[in-house]
Amino acid sequence: MNASIPPIRREMVEQARDYINQLTKPPGSLGRLEEVAAALAGMTGELLPRVTPPGVLVFAADHGVAEEGVSAYPAEVTAQMVYNFANGGAAINAFSRQIGALLQVIDVGVAVPIADERVIQKKVRPGTNNFAKTEAMTPSEAEQALYVGYEQAASIIEQGARTLIVGEMGIGNTTAASALLATLSEEPLERIVGKGSGIQEEMLAHKRDVIRRALLLHRPNPSKPVEWLSKIGGLEIAAMAGAMLAAAERRIPILLDGFICTVAALVARQFAGNVADYMIAGHRSEEPGHSIALRLLGKEPLLDLGLRLGEGSGAAVAFPLLVSATAMVNEMATFASAGVSTADAKGENGK
Repeated sequence: MNASIPPIRREMVEQARDYINQLTKPPGSLGRLEEVAAALAGMTGELLPRVTPPGVLVFAADHGVAEEGVSAYPAEVTAQMVYNFANGGAAINAFSRQIGALLQVIDVGVAVPIADERVIQKKVRPGTNNFAKTEAMTPSEAEQALYVGYEQAASIIEQGARTLIVGEMGIGNTTAASALLATLSEEPLERIVGKGSGIQEEMLAHKRDVIRRALLLHRPNPSKPVEWLSKIGGLEIAAMAGAMLAAAERRIPILLDGFICTVAALVARQFAGNVADYMIAGHRSEEPGHSIALRLLGKEPLLDLGLRLGEGSGAAVAFPLLVSATAMVNEMATFASAGVSTADAKGENGK
């Protein structure tokens, strides 16, 4: 996939920082909100950016590697949760309503047919192969999944989304994400692979062994990202990466969710290095590999709440911080406009 992502407007970042320092507060006193506001200015090219409404895309797909017993839940839970999304009963539904998000659920590879018109049907194939035994999918299927994500992001942006949040559902997807991350990191699998949906210690050792065998079998090369995805990736992970590329092309900020989303961000970066300039890390999850993925991406998360759900839920919880950052620049007065003396603006008197 070829993505033409514009560089961020670095002069706008500096202009935003200067403007923020003129607001009626001591310089730096709103901490990371100031950093976020300046970053959003650079991404959007607007001194006074807007981030609402957010667009939430939840991609669902099954993983053949689930047959290896790497998850605490059976594979049929993927489809069951897709119906739950359609019915509005999942965490991402609740949080999307809270933040006024445009929410879409996309079947990019659920193993069984999803008979619900509220779910967007873009199935590339009914689940991946078991990558512990053979390649997860063909390169053309990996490309198709990337384009599904790209097209869905382009569509929701056309509908008015000003920030992109991507989520996922797929039993076995922490195994795929861990395998992808292991090829990018020199960290041992013991530090990368976590309990995912809540597996016990014995199953965790087995999960690591499954990934180790898959990496030895395929020897995937991240410098050939389509081939890399086809060997050990997931359909929804590919779609998430494609969605991020579409958002960055359009100067739309990307608010990252947890472990799987951040690995998808690393996948997107293999296609276009500067896509990461349009990303803000919403939170740090409990999954141990997430900290490694964030470090590789060069991102510091806004929140650390011990979340490990996925679906885009953590990003949705973090989204109000972006709203606060934009409210600061859009609504606060400057010292000049408010007629406030700047004598104490350096914060020397505790103000």
